[in-house]
Amino acid sequence: MSSSTLSYINPSPNSPWGIYLSQVDRVVPYLGDLARWVETLKRPKRALIVDVPIEMDDGAVVHFEGYRVQHNLSRGPGKGGVRFHPDVTLEEVMALSAWMTVKCAAVNLPYGGAKGGIRVDPGKLSQKELERVTRRYTSEIGLIIGPLSDIPAPDVNTNAQIMAWMMDTYSMNVGGTATGVVTGKPLHLGGSLGRVKATGRGVFVTGREAARRHGLELRGARVAVQGFGNVGSSAAELFAEAGAKIVAVQDHTGTLVNDKGFDVAGLVAYARREGGIAGFKGGEAIGEEAFWGAPCDILIPAALEGQLTAERARRVQARMVLEGANGPTVPEADDILAERGVLVVPDVICNAGGVTVSYFEWVQDFSSFFWDEEEINERLDRIMMNGLNHIWDKADRHKIPLRTATYAVACERILMARKERGLYP
Repeated sequence: MSSSTLSYINPSPNSPWGIYLSQVDRVVPYLGDLARWVETLKRPKRALIVDVPIEMDDGAVVHFEGYRVQHNLSRGPGKGGVRFHPDVTLEEVMALSAWMTVKCAAVNLPYGGAKGGIRVDPGKLSQKELERVTRRYTSEIGLIIGPLSDIPAPDVNTNAQIMAWMMDTYSMNVGGTATGVVTGKPLHLGGSLGRVKATGRGVFVTGREAARRHGLELRGARVAVQGFGNVGSSAAELFAEAGAKIVAVQDHTGTLVNDKGFDVAGLVAYARREGGIAGFKGGEAIGEEAFWGAPCDILIPAALEGQLTAERARRVQARMVLEGANGPTVPEADDILAERGVLVVPDVICNAGGVTVSYFEWVQDFSSFFWDEEEINERLDRIMMNGLNHIWDKADRHKIPLRTATYAVACERILMARKERGLYP
């Protein structure tokens, strides 16, 4: 048995799966008769652990461990990314797949939730070794993925090139080009315009609407961003365009502040060129923990899960937290922020822009008819706005936090589908 396997019944409370289960428990009182089906949400439908052996460039044979978890398929095919990271575990992938189930239902997409990963440091692999890992992993999980069963996408340390390799491998194995087996592909292989910046755009759109409802003027608002990859940088660009000031930024290389606001375009270009923000001359370097107490109006955690701990939540000065990452706030921190009057727009609605445009890509692949970027952004904005407004109304009606309201809306949809489909046999 893998060292990363665990019981999904009694996990550590602050582990990713433990956090997810705590979030589900909080929504049970709002499910009515559907609560009898709630165990459906606490158990992944299917979890696959695969061995990924490849031959390295020096001739050595090395084994990596890979995962694909399908949490729930009641509303449609599984949907969720694949991450390559040395700290990936089965439990983490389980939690991420569950959050995908909730996220897809929160914006009413016809998908269930899934997630995948390989425990590997891609920075230590050559391009050819990375391709071999990707293709072998795809072949191993080919048993359960497919355009109508489970559709992977990019996540941490994966990109359009890796999706192209996955699509090609799956297509070769089934004997025909299957562009719809993954999303986030290059444009000329069936990818969609607007996909690269979709998650960051979703963070901005939900943040803009939340600010309006919360009485916060975006022009002149101070924004702090943790994680300056695709999501964080795209959100920062859009907030800056709306007149906000990006005053604090943190990534894996360092933490920078600038009270007058960064030159965001210059910072994005620098980070892409240098591999991180460290050394950028347009800001002052500070300690990692000092980031969480930086004076700001809006905080965007857009890195990895579990970053906003209880201790950090006590130091946050923002009026709003927009969760660009999946599961960045632990439950105790959620409670502390609520007590302090800090509005949290949860990940499962805030960062759903990526999966929404992935849905658009999947639909376009099936029809072989592609939309322009303006149409995609209009459709994305409308879905995100409708989703947030429906959830906000639920929160107001029951006097509950946005996270609980989001889970109530999503879990109702998931469990209604489970109830109406029934049990087979």
